[in-house]
This record gives sequence, structure tokens and C-alpha cells, in this order.
Amino acid sequence: MSKVMEKDRHIMIAADGSENSRRAVEYVADMLGGLQGFRLTILCLIPLPPEEHFESDKQRDEWLEGERINASALLGRFSEICIQAGFPADKVEAKSSERRCPSVSDCLLQEVEEAGACTLVVGRRGLTMKEEFLFGSTSSQVLHDAKGCAVWVVE
Repeated sequence: MSKVMEKDRHIMIAADGSENSRRAVEYVADMLGGLQGFRLTILCLIPLPPEEHFESDKQRDEWLEGERINASALLGRFSEICIQAGFPADKVEAKSSERRCPSVSDCLLQEVEEAGACTLVVGRRGLTMKEEFLFGSTSSQVLHDAKGCAVWVVE
């Protein structure tokens, strides 16, 4: 009897430095850490502002370098949480992505599709009803637009 190789289920966690994204990472680590059959991508999205947002190329480059440094530090901390919870280091990918985004939710869902992840985990920002009505909610938009993947929203 041949043994069928099962493919790891790919979970992508959106990390933005907020307390809620940290809780999302901790939730996944607590729920799945130590279990076989899972791999993680911790994604820090860097939405690129329009070119005219900056007064000079130097200003844009300095801003982008700062964002890259912040993303790297964040991804390092979040990866360590997952590894300490029992995920093998080779099953945890830390990734930053610089994109021009019509919306953050659109970019997150594009990343999920490109990576072939089966689940996207996002933290809920905790907007008031009035703020959500005025500004929208990334987690609500992801829930509305997601196709072909599960979405976990962690409060």
C-alpha cells in the first residue's frame, strides 16, 4: 500500500504591527503550533503611496527604508512567536510585500491567491460602528471579497 503525501495547509497571517495582528499571530501559534501539516506565511504589507506623495526621491527612499526596517523587526518577532509555539522554522516564512494597493484588502487577497494559501488570518482593528461606516474595515472587506480561501478574523 503506497502512502499518499499530504500537502501542508498554508495559512497566511496579515501582520501590520497593531495589537490585533499580534493577537492573530498568537492565536494561530496557540491553535496550530506543534501540529503537523501546516505552514505559515506571516505577511507584512507595505502599501506604496502615490509618487506625488513625496517631495523628492530621497524622501520616498528614506520612508521606504524605514518601512522595510519596521517590517523586518515585526516579522522577526512574529516568526519567533510561531517557532516557540512549535512550528518548525522551515515551515514559517516571513514576507514583506511592497505594493500599490487600491485597498489593503485587495492586496491581501492578491497575496493569498499568489501564494496559494488556503486561509487568511487578520486581526480586527476594533473600529467603532461610526468609524467603520466612514472609513471601512479591512477585515470586513476581506470577509466580503474573499473567494477560494477561509478567513479567520481574530479580535
